[in-house]
This record gives sequence, structure tokens and C-alpha cells, in this order.
Amino acid sequence: MNLELKIIEVKKLLQSTHENYVSIVFASSFSAEDMVLTDLIGRHYPGIRIFTLDTGRLPEETHSLIKRVEDNYHIHIQLYYPDTSAVEKYIAQNGLNGFYDSVDARNTCCYIRKVEPLKRALDGQNAWITGLRRDQATTRKNLTEVGFDSENGLQKINPLLDWGMPDVWAYLSEFNVPYNALYDKGYASIGCAPCTRAIVAGEDVRSGRWWWENPETKECGLHIQSSHIKN
Repeated sequence: MNLELKIIEVKKLLQSTHENYVSIVFASSFSAEDMVLTDLIGRHYPGIRIFTLDTGRLPEETHSLIKRVEDNYHIHIQLYYPDTSAVEKYIAQNGLNGFYDSVDARNTCCYIRKVEPLKRALDGQNAWITGLRRDQATTRKNLTEVGFDSENGLQKINPLLDWGMPDVWAYLSEFNVPYNALYDKGYASIGCAPCTRAIVAGEDVRSGRWWWENPETKECGLHIQSSHIKN
């Protein structure tokens, strides 16, 4: 399927989502994928609210892009922050960068800085839209385009699920969509600054995220059913 047809299919899904659900949000991390959806929603579906999770450890390039998006599309991006007391408790117990020490420590940090704020952002919503793609990671192979998110109690919509990275960059180029400056510095997947690095030729696109872990554990908990008990 060429890019034009893929765009048509995404717009159909966004339109049906817009028509069928009263309260819809788009959770954007301002990745390249999310900028495709930001452009489509910003230009065609102003009723879909966009929010992001400011973990307190985002790169400055991501903050700069958020401001540029608000200015370019004349929209407000709602930011959700982690609970201050939970962050302070984590740092007291594990240190500022304790997430490097173990998968459990990293999962706990991700829960505090991402998962709990996401739950607040999704509270009372009927559906949420993401920029997830199936080929991003082994943990995302079995995702569906539309499905019920039992963890958060609402419908989850993944319009770009079968897009490849060439499709994403072709869209950004064709429609002159702004993107995170870190991509021009060798980054392929961008999250918190201490958990993200540039990659080299031949590396998997997600190899720059939590590079000290095995591929099977490289999720922050936003898009998997979690059995962790957090404290």
C-alpha cells in the first residue's frame, strides 16, 4: 500500500473514532510517529485533545518541539507530571539514576514518571490514540489496531500500527512536519534523556532505548499489562 492510501486509511480510523467516542485523547511522546498523528489531528480533528507525559527527565529537544507544535498548530498540549512525593521517595531509596541498577528499579521509575501520570490523563476518557507501530519492538508484534485496554478501562486506537519507518519519514517530509532534532543526531527512538542514546548503522531502532537491558524487557509499562505492585 502506498503512502497516499495509508494516509486515507488512518484518516478513516481517526474519523470513525471521532464520531463514535465522546471523549478522545491522543497520547503523544513527540516521536516521529506521533508527529504524523499530531499533524493529522492538528489540521483535521481539533476535537481530539493532545497530551504528553513530562517525566521530569525529557531532553531539551523534546521540550522545544512541544513549544513549536503549539505555535505551528495553534493548539494547547496538556502536560502531565509525576507525583513529586513519589519521585522524591524513589530517589531517596534508589538514587537519582537508580534505574540503571536493575529491571525492577527501572520499571518502578517508569511507573512513577509515566504509568501513574498516564492513568490520570486517561481517567474519564472513552478512547486514547497512540502512535505505536508493530515493527518497533518484539513486545509490540501482537498489537491490534483497535482494542479494549483493560488496564485503563477504555478503547485503545493504534492508527499507524502497520506503517514502516520509511512511511513515517515520507509523511513528515511531504507535509513539512516538524520533528525532534535528536533524530538528526543519530537517535532512532526518543524517551527520557538518561535512558536514550544515539544508535549506529545496523543497530535495531529500539536499541538506543534502555540499551543496558534485553529486548524482551524494553517497555515502560504504558503499553503492556502490568503485574507490578508499586510502592
